[in-house]
Amino acid sequence: MTSSSSSPGRALVVGATGIIGQSLSTQLVAGEWDTFGLSRSGGAGPGVTPVAADLSSPDALTAALEGVDPELVAITAWTRQSTEAENIAVNGAAVRNVLAALAPSRSVRHVALMTGLKHYLGPFEAYGTGEMPDTPFREESPRLDYPNFYYAQEDELFEAAQRDDFTWSVHRSHTVFGFATGNAMNMVLTISAYATLCKELGLPFIFPGSQLQWDGLTDVTDADLLAEQIIWAGTHEAGRDEAFNIANGDVFRWRTLWPRIAEHFEVQWEGFEGQPRPLADTIPADAAEIWRRLADRHALVEPDLERIASWWHTDGDLGRTIEAVTDMNKSRTAGFLNFRDSRDSFFHHVERYREANIIP
Repeated sequence: MTSSSSSPGRALVVGATGIIGQSLSTQLVAGEWDTFGLSRSGGAGPGVTPVAADLSSPDALTAALEGVDPELVAITAWTRQSTEAENIAVNGAAVRNVLAALAPSRSVRHVALMTGLKHYLGPFEAYGTGEMPDTPFREESPRLDYPNFYYAQEDELFEAAQRDDFTWSVHRSHTVFGFATGNAMNMVLTISAYATLCKELGLPFIFPGSQLQWDGLTDVTDADLLAEQIIWAGTHEAGRDEAFNIANGDVFRWRTLWPRIAEHFEVQWEGFEGQPRPLADTIPADAAEIWRRLADRHALVEPDLERIASWWHTDGDLGRTIEAVTDMNKSRTAGFLNFRDSRDSFFHHVERYREANIIP
């Protein structure tokens, strides 16, 4: 993708304050893209022009995006609803509304959509049920015979691409390791907060998940790596009109990583012992108040534990009783060869949280 100006072009990140949106925005700015960040709050990182709008409001989006005229668009936002039917309605409409608001300018040349492994595993309310494809998951696997908001988002993307003549890419990530607060998918910060509370209270650092997740192989996705793949897909011919898995490229076992995390936070650990012990059930009832006291003592920037930890999402990932490993060969064959060491990725983001004074 080229531009007549000195920059590569204009980019719009939808969900700019999220765990993927922050990383992608940072990389686009570093690459000298003229970068706009869309969020409900209007928040944006350094060098990003903020755009505030609600994705559910076509009129608000049309007004907010007038004159933005991006060439590259990345949709990294979603909103969890109580049922999959509501997820489909709300998150499908978000993609439709953004692309409709951008259509009149005819500026868009590529749209990247972030989804995930629920494409293969099924939505929350039918997670891991029915007939699923064999692992490692490959992009050519057919859709599951169950309603899924990822499919609805893809269909909105495909329809708009045909109507408005732009290329597209879909990026299916696994559990994301990254840097953000107030984000549902934030496993690194959730585990860090849990370990911090365990140290404060003298409690054991207990693995909350299933035996399969404790003993079996798994993989994860570094947020920075996902951002790199999105930019690659939008700027290389081989990345256009394709769906790609995106994982770090290695595998690990939680039974190996969990003791290393415990050592890092100076706590005693316990592994899987007979049955899952979910965080949502074992976190002390007064954890929010304990965190506020910790934040006051260490001058942390975020005293609200609800913006730090997402117990339910981490429980869902670590509580799986089905294998979830991702094949990266399609992406590699197309020319995207970047990778991460998942263990290094975890501790890299822990240190970023420490440096930002989010955890002590």
